[in-house]
Amino acid sequence: MLTIIVFILILAALVLFHEFGHFIIAKKSGMQVDEFGFGFPPRIWGKKIGETTYTLNAIPLGGFVKIAGENNDGDENPRSFINKSFTARLFTLIAGVIMNFVLAWILFSIGFTIGLPTVIEQGQTVPAHGTIRGGSISILQIDPNSPAAKAGITEGDVIISLDGHPVNDVNQVIDYIKSKAGSSVDFQMKRGNTNEDFKVTPRQNPPPGEGAVGIALGNVGRLSFPFYIAPIMALKATWQVIVGTASGFYHLIFQGQGVSSLGGPVKIAKLTGQVTQLGLVYILQFAAFLSVNLGILNIMPFPALDGGRVLFLIIEKVRGKRNNSKIESWFNTIGFALLMVLVLIITVKDIRGLF
Repeated sequence: MLTIIVFILILAALVLFHEFGHFIIAKKSGMQVDEFGFGFPPRIWGKKIGETTYTLNAIPLGGFVKIAGENNDGDENPRSFINKSFTARLFTLIAGVIMNFVLAWILFSIGFTIGLPTVIEQGQTVPAHGTIRGGSISILQIDPNSPAAKAGITEGDVIISLDGHPVNDVNQVIDYIKSKAGSSVDFQMKRGNTNEDFKVTPRQNPPPGEGAVGIALGNVGRLSFPFYIAPIMALKATWQVIVGTASGFYHLIFQGQGVSSLGGPVKIAKLTGQVTQLGLVYILQFAAFLSVNLGILNIMPFPALDGGRVLFLIIEKVRGKRNNSKIESWFNTIGFALLMVLVLIITVKDIRGLF
């Protein structure tokens, strides 16, 4: 139940921030906003305040702001989207993406004030004004179908002891696991506020690039800054995540790298359950990464996405006349349908992955 609540709260925050960006810029530009919706129809609830109807819809996979004339219609309405300047329309379209980046910055700012998880490298210099607290041997990554994955160990788990022997060094853990190849090892792990035991048998001949039990380890501590420094460091972190995420999408689209890591609502819900067990700061960090991913995804020049609408707007500007509304509408409809098919395929893949 806690996972469901956290999942809904994260999704609501991402969608509401994104759509609020479109909403507020459209309002400030004098456009007529007919509806502000969370989720996709059918409608569950709605209330009209002024000229705008605020709705809650049945399919919680997104949201929307309905602006008069956004489909190149409504020429007769001076407050129609189509009758506003190029600049006003452009900023209205990209405002959602900007708000996703702003949300990530806010979440990272809170996280750096509390203390965000960070891998402590040997001999690492602590950033100016920063403080690193604690330090534990944590699971950073797990190879699929590895002994650790089959045993139920998950990313974020902290190793307390091996066969009853306390551990405090990554190399100590690696050496011990190698020495026990072929024999069962009792991993005592800390997951959130609970301790759990797992029996894992290290492989004698693991696949290339994988360790004996299929885990990547790191000494993880909490990096924090004074409240007046945290927003500055959060801005830097947000930019790094934006660049890294954009690079990941580039390699995915043009080189096919990372296809296996694609995930939809089911996978996000599963990861939400994992970070919920780890605590608030992990939830904040996870939500910040999701917000950046949502922003980067939406700015891609694909029909039905914000980036696709920006592309049509630029084409209109270059041509010096309005686009054919029917053609543009058909492109957006087909694009939306393809996106829904992709979401369905990924969801089926994620559900199969659960079993």
